[in-house]
Amino acid sequence: MDLLIVTGLSGAGKSLAVHALEDMGYFCIDNIPAGLLASFARLTLQQQVELGKVAMVLDSRGCRSAEALQNGLDQLRGMEMEFRILFLDASDEVLERRYQETRRRHPLSLALELSTEQAIQMERQIMAPLFERADYIVDTSLLSTAQLRERIVGLFLQAEEGPMALNIMSFGFKYGQPKEADIVFDVRCLPNPFYIPDLKHKTGMDQEVVDYVMSFESSQGLLERMRQLLEYSLPLYVKEGKSQLTVAVGCTGGKHRSITFARLLADACRKLGYHPSLQHRDIHRKS
Repeated sequence: MDLLIVTGLSGAGKSLAVHALEDMGYFCIDNIPAGLLASFARLTLQQQVELGKVAMVLDSRGCRSAEALQNGLDQLRGMEMEFRILFLDASDEVLERRYQETRRRHPLSLALELSTEQAIQMERQIMAPLFERADYIVDTSLLSTAQLRERIVGLFLQAEEGPMALNIMSFGFKYGQPKEADIVFDVRCLPNPFYIPDLKHKTGMDQEVVDYVMSFESSQGLLERMRQLLEYSLPLYVKEGKSQLTVAVGCTGGKHRSITFARLLADACRKLGYHPSLQHRDIHRKS
């Protein structure tokens, strides 16, 4: 049985992730108390109909202390059952804004009469054991609903194809560096198509932009060195047992140079035998 624990901070997008997992064939169980993790896992194993892929959603509603959460994880490990942890995160500012926009209250605010800010901080402390042991961490602060779904699908389709889920992401430094990035390449040192009138409103998805960016010897040399670094380092991450790796490529606005390089690096990784997902985080932002 493929057992996945879906967790993270309230408001970070667990419900959206669960919907994506259900569409991929996972049997999803929501709001599992930490103390019953092992019991629910045991029950799924005893089903007459085999459940190939099971996702259990665990959040602060089901555990009110880091100790209780730790005990639940220890019980699950005592069964010698293999499982993975997906942790959805977001910045405090984004979480507070989401609660303001939806006019909903944080679960801990309701239970303990805390402010939203206090509730978020307490929840981070409670969920720390899961964050520290997570196999997959997705920061949803700057992701749209569609991008989050794409990220989840990319992660777990790849998990079926190989030992490490590889995600290659383009982004704009002006909007913030992705917190989940393991390797960050900065291509702001290259000539910027933004200042070419015919290319300004195009992106790295357009061949004219790719041709311009890669017309420089400096671009070709930088790409080759990036490719060599990944060719050398990716097998080391696999050997170390890393479940997911995010390679982020950034330029100023995340629309021209970063997209061009992310696409070319994804092609290079495919030739090396990997199955990368490709995400352009800031492609639809207005300049």
